Amino acid sequence: MGGIVGFALGGLLGSMLFGGLGGGLFNGIGLLEILLIGGLLYMGLVYLRRRQRPVPAGSYGYAPPQGVETPSWQSESMDAGTAPMATSESDRDRGLRHIRHMDSAFDPVSFTKTASESFCKIQSAWMARGMGPVRDLMTLEMYEQMQKDCDRLQAERRINRLENIAMRYTEVTEAWQESGQDFVTVRILASLLDYTVEEGTQRVLEGSSTDPVQCEEYWTFTRPVGPHPWQLSAIQQAA
Repeated sequence: MGGIVGFALGGLLGSMLFGGLGGGLFNGIGLLEILLIGGLLYMGLVYLRRRQRPVPAGSYGYAPPQGVETPSWQSESMDAGTAPMATSESDRDRGLRHIRHMDSAFDPVSFTKTASESFCKIQSAWMARGMGPVRDLMTLEMYEQMQKDCDRLQAERRINRLENIAMRYTEVTEAWQESGQDFVTVRILASLLDYTVEEGTQRVLEGSSTDPVQCEEYWTFTRPVGPHPWQLSAIQQAA
């Protein structure tokens, strides 16, 4: 036992045993002296136990000084290091955000419904081999290309029939802005009858008039940036 407490306790015990409090050990120890010695020994043991208690370790394995709190910047940096990283924004979501910035009413879910309606209307015009009724639903380049294909079918006296169209799934897969234009691509999954017949005889030349097939295509629509009507600009078959 060191320090001031140990020094005082040793002096008092020596005084009692060798001449103090009634003449020391050789003159006999009374009840009062025994009680005092026992009390001092108890206090010394308590002091020793307190000094031997382990101090809690700090966050990095060392014991912080008593009365000093861990700096707030340290706890914040530790939380940041253990927290999961935030998921980065996808290209599609970034494009949708840019489109909504110029058109707050734009909604991807509602847009898939618009795309489905355009899909059915344009397919109907295709079967009639005339894209005039849906001219406003397509860009000029798309209209000219599809009308050229319709003219070829008429020249060959062939009709491509698309019947019993059932939309299975639609989803916005891409969105971006480029050169002052909005672009949105929709994945369309449908089942339908797809077959080609000979004009006049209605003889089936290609496909089946009874067995439905799965159609998976990506339709891209565009418009000037802002709340303007959308037009079909490209069709891509799924790989």
